[in-house]
Amino acid sequence: MERRLNAELWDKMHYLFRDFNDRMVHVELKYDYEIDIEALKTVLICFFEKAPVLHSCFVDNHLSTHWEVKPYHIDDVLTVSRPDDIDKAVDEFLTQYIPPQADIQLKAAVFYGEGTSTLCIVENHMCMDGGDLKYFMKALCKNYSDYVEKKISPLDLRTGSRSYEEVYSGFSRTETKMAKNLYKNVCAKDDHAFPLTPDSIRDVSFIAKRKIDADRFKKLRAAGKPYGATVNDLLVAAYFYSLYELADYDVSDSVTISCAIDLRRHMTDTEHTGITNHTAWMQCRIPERGRNIFETLKYAVRSSNKFKKDKFMGLYGLPLLRLGYNILPHSASEEIIKIGYSNPLLAMSNIGILEADKLAMAGHEPVDAFMSGAVKYKPYVLLSATSFKNELTLSMCVRGNEEDKKTVEKFFDLMEKNIDDLIKGE
Repeated sequence: MERRLNAELWDKMHYLFRDFNDRMVHVELKYDYEIDIEALKTVLICFFEKAPVLHSCFVDNHLSTHWEVKPYHIDDVLTVSRPDDIDKAVDEFLTQYIPPQADIQLKAAVFYGEGTSTLCIVENHMCMDGGDLKYFMKALCKNYSDYVEKKISPLDLRTGSRSYEEVYSGFSRTETKMAKNLYKNVCAKDDHAFPLTPDSIRDVSFIAKRKIDADRFKKLRAAGKPYGATVNDLLVAAYFYSLYELADYDVSDSVTISCAIDLRRHMTDTEHTGITNHTAWMQCRIPERGRNIFETLKYAVRSSNKFKKDKFMGLYGLPLLRLGYNILPHSASEEIIKIGYSNPLLAMSNIGILEADKLAMAGHEPVDAFMSGAVKYKPYVLLSATSFKNELTLSMCVRGNEEDKKTVEKFFDLMEKNIDDLIKGE
């Protein structure tokens, strides 16, 4: 008899997002030594056995959905090669699409150079979000190191419930009851869009990146302190200001950018949950551009602080989604949810710090690393941010053309300019 796994709430929601993005999450880690492939295969096999959703296909029969666990071969998971052009090979691997109906939902690759290795991972967001992918990568590297250096079996990966209801674990009984009655829909509704060309069948996926070096990133963090601004506030302010310039928005227009929230902030125990999704959105809205970027920053800080004061930040609408998926056949549920759900045209995900020491493989820390969210379909865009060894990497994954690439590069030029203006101060 086939083995089935529940399709959890966020699995279904990310499946719904197929109209807006490819749902892939991307990781690239560069090392100055050659990874032991047989050891890496052993770790990946153990992890796949502990997290069967990674070798399952998503079944949608229109009435209901579930995961069906499938057999697999490790060579279908891990690709190994010595390409002439590593950058090209990495780009081609990272921009691939894994269908939810595939038997494997995570793929890895190692590209060898002269005494170097580039480890890449692509996985379906339906299985886990950026927060758990960061955990997965740290666990992968630790288990690899322990297996290579100490011959310890690589079995140290969290297992447990993948249910969205785990986010209520940090609340009292009364608070949980309140949270489970937050039916209010707080989806973003804003027509301002990134100035990309019209959607075309000829468009292809690409990942654009821009680095902010350690010295500038340190100065940027310091520049935010007088305003009570976090790194996220600073980045979203630069994002806002750059968009007004790039897309020529009217300076008096109110604009909204949706920022990803890690709902694990509400959980008391994340060590006994399975790899899954616990991410929602916060709508950062400014009433106008402001006279300068510092006024834009003040607007952004004010908006984000309003959300942070809410004990139930990010939990609004979850009961409504649960109700929507439970009362009707799946296909009908999707149509009903689409009516009330507004996918943000402009979004940002600050994935956070990639810790070099936690990503070391057998004593070798990565020399470079970044993680990025899904490839968005026009007109939707997502700006991702990660930091590694005090450097900041901004990335944007888009399905577009050469003109779109130039537009994204111009956007990054403006982001750098506005970041430098924040550093200089008023």
